[in-house]
Amino acid sequence: MKFKMVHENYNVKDLDVSLAFYEKALGLTEKRRKVADDDSFIIVYIGNENADFELELTWLRDHPQAYDIGESEFHLAFHTDDFEGAHKLHEEMGCICFENHAMGIYFIIDPDGYWLEIIPENGGI
Repeated sequence: MKFKMVHENYNVKDLDVSLAFYEKALGLTEKRRKVADDDSFIIVYIGNENADFELELTWLRDHPQAYDIGESEFHLAFHTDDFEGAHKLHEEMGCICFENHAMGIYFIIDPDGYWLEIIPENGGI
């Protein structure tokens, strides 16, 4: 029996703000979306040409408040072929929330408080 990871879900407060963030910060764009017949939810899958894995952003009409994501002790990681350029972009966006210089990585935070790890292409585990 084999399994393949296909997506991870993040619930978001403002879908448009999140889509704009992920496109600017990580180059992830919409692949497809599902809108509930009663407009109670919208699910948008985002990704890029570098991987089959997708991030699923879910907006729920009846959840207008910010999500409680605990202590942020989880994250999604991204390799980049231009670590310095990515760091500069994220610094300009003001979304760097933690840097680990000893490990050569840093984290950015999305509009809903989810942490995203940025790793040099030849770095990380």
